Amino acid sequence: MSIQVEVWGEYACFSRPEMKVERVSYDVMTPSAARGLIEAIYWHPGMRWHIDSIRVLSPIRFTNIRRNEVKSKILASNVRSVMMGSDRPLFLSTQDDIVQRAAMVLRDVHYIITAHFEMTGRANSSDNPGKFQDIVRRRLATGGCYHQPYFGCREFPAHFAPYTGGELAVPPELAGEKDLGFMLYDMDYTDPQDIRPQFFRAVLRDGLLDLRDCEVVS
Repeated sequence: MSIQVEVWGEYACFSRPEMKVERVSYDVMTPSAARGLIEAIYWHPGMRWHIDSIRVLSPIRFTNIRRNEVKSKILASNVRSVMMGSDRPLFLSTQDDIVQRAAMVLRDVHYIITAHFEMTGRANSSDNPGKFQDIVRRRLATGGCYHQPYFGCREFPAHFAPYTGGELAVPPELAGEKDLGFMLYDMDYTDPQDIRPQFFRAVLRDGLLDLRDCEVVS
């Protein structure tokens, strides 16, 4: 079963993984970011979301900002040590670890996400597609969500509403075909010890990024 969600916001950053320090956004929302946004509205272990397409409704515009980030992270090995009885502290001091970094982000973004879900083996006897579809529709209509959806970074909140149809105007800059090169598709969690990124060749056709049957490579 599929849904269409209209999402918009002031800023967005869908970070290119090849940029190690400074954040640089892709030209459009990535499939994994779209999936994360939908899951923020409704997620259940008995269902799995798949993104079918992303339609761009606003011109692609970049701007440069500076953001405060924490340069350190708590390692999983430290967490395991504490669970085993170690007295190693599990905290980060933002006063000591904060660093200011430049970022090239998108501004004034506006998309329509088309997605569908499939049932998984973790669904129980009371779960069914109709039940999940009704829950999602109610949440979209009332603005309900598990946590605030965002565009790539939590400080870039996303507004959302159900898309009810109507004529869509393609920005003149997006008319025709635009090759965006290889883009991050998602992360492969098949092997938890070896999580791999997946990529696909992104082509924007009249503002539409069609993700159905696209070739994905690791």
